[in-house]
Amino acid sequence: MNANLIWYLKAQTGVLLLPAGLCLFGQAVINKGSDQPWFWLGTASLIVINTGLGLMIDSGLLRGYPGSQKLPWGGRGDISGRNA
Repeated sequence: MNANLIWYLKAQTGVLLLPAGLCLFGQAVINKGSDQPWFWLGTASLIVINTGLGLMIDSGLLRGYPGSQKLPWGGRGDISGRNA
């Protein structure tokens, strides 16, 4: 697969999973407050939140599109110094 497509899919999946996990977490809190089963919903929400964050971090979403960073020595590449 194309590296840019992989980056895009990881980033977008992470962006979608994070708020979905937060919604599940909120529902688990509501269920706990109303004495309904909440443990497995809360556990699933934490898994989804961590997966979303992990995918966003792994894709480098916080750094921007791959290869869009200007390096101090005038080259282009990722933040680790490797040229893309």
